[in-house]
Amino acid sequence: MAKLIITIDGPAGSGKSSTAKLLAARLGAAFLDTGAMYRAVTLAAMQSRCDLADTAQLEKIVDSTNFKFEIKDNRMTVKINGSDFTEKIRDPQVTANVSAVASMPSLRKRLVPIQRAFAGQYEKIVAEGRDQGTVVFPNADFKFFLTADGVERAKRRAKELTENGYKVDTNKLQTEIEKRDRQDSTRKVSPLIAAADAIKVDTTSLTLEQVVEKILGLIKKND
Repeated sequence: MAKLIITIDGPAGSGKSSTAKLLAARLGAAFLDTGAMYRAVTLAAMQSRCDLADTAQLEKIVDSTNFKFEIKDNRMTVKINGSDFTEKIRDPQVTANVSAVASMPSLRKRLVPIQRAFAGQYEKIVAEGRDQGTVVFPNADFKFFLTADGVERAKRRAKELTENGYKVDTNKLQTEIEKRDRQDSTRKVSPLIAAADAIKVDTTSLTLEQVVEKILGLIKKND
C-alpha cells in the first residue's frame, strides 16, 4: 500500500478530477481516477449490448473483459481488450449510464480490490471518486470532500464536453447531474457521502489553482 494516500471525493462537476490530477502533479504522486474505471465497465457493457439492469450480465462483462489502467503524463489511460478508450469513456451516453452501473454492489466489490492494487504500486497516491475516503481507503492520510453549487457544476461540465466536441444543453445537463446526485447519494452500497473525518471544500467561487492551493495548505496545517 502507498505510504501517502489522499482521497478526493465529491459529486460530478465539483472539480474533484481536475483537483486530484493537479494535486497529484504538485505532490509527485500517482493519480487514481476511479470514475474512469466505472466508465470503462459501462462502455464495455454498452458495446456488448448488455442489459445495464442485469447484474449477472454486468458481472460477466467485468470478469471476461481485459481492462488495463495506467498512468501516463499524470493521467489515467484506459484500455479495453487492448484498445485505447481513454477519450471515449467521457462520451455523454456513458455518463448517462455510469451511475446505474456503479450503484450495483457486486460490481463495486469487484473494483475496490483493483483500486487498492493500483494504489499499491505507488508510494504516493491521490485517489478521486465518490467513496474513496469512506470505503476504498478508510485509513487514508488525508480526506477531502469537494462541493459546488449545482448551476456552477453544470457550467463546468458543459464547458468540458464542449471542448471535447460535444453539443450540450446546459439546463438538461444540470437536470442530469441532479438526478445522478440523488442516485449516488441514496444507493445502499458506497453512497456519495463525506467521510466523518473528511475536510469539506466548497469550490463554487474558486479557480482550480485556488482549490489545490487551499488543499495543500490544509495538508501542511494538519501534517
